[in-house]
Amino acid sequence: MTTAFYPGSFDPITNGHVDVLVQALNVASKVIVAIGVHPGKAPLFSFEEKADLIRQSLAEVLPGKLSEISVVSFDNLVVDAARAHGATLLIRGLRDGTDLDYEMQMAGMNRQMAPDIQTVFLPAGTASRPITATLVRQIAGMGGDVSAFVPDAVLKALQSKRKS
Repeated sequence: MTTAFYPGSFDPITNGHVDVLVQALNVASKVIVAIGVHPGKAPLFSFEEKADLIRQSLAEVLPGKLSEISVVSFDNLVVDAARAHGATLLIRGLRDGTDLDYEMQMAGMNRQMAPDIQTVFLPAGTASRPITATLVRQIAGMGGDVSAFVPDAVLKALQSKRKS
């Protein structure tokens, strides 16, 4: 049984994240979606809200695979958190060459610190390449339509945040 660790802020989860997660389940029997918690940052959604949105989004796309996915938080080094959860793979999504350059540096550093944990790069599908959570937050915050970029549960949560 191979366990993969998919870290990120997921603020909010996007269709791009879901695309990578679906692919991750093709290379691992279990995937841990790991939400990074940084005390110095003010996220749009709390950890609990993000975890709930991740579960709802995956229920839409992967209803039969929910038992193979768990959601956790971490506030330490990714490799330490992955190891603590028994993961041997780190999942990283790639949209373009800029992502690759950055992710290669991270993978090299992680390999030095944890040679027992392998980084796996998964390419974003064509439709999800331009999507970033940052752009989704910005567009939604200004009243724009982000329905093409996020699962339905996230769209509703973003609309609710904007109204409050």
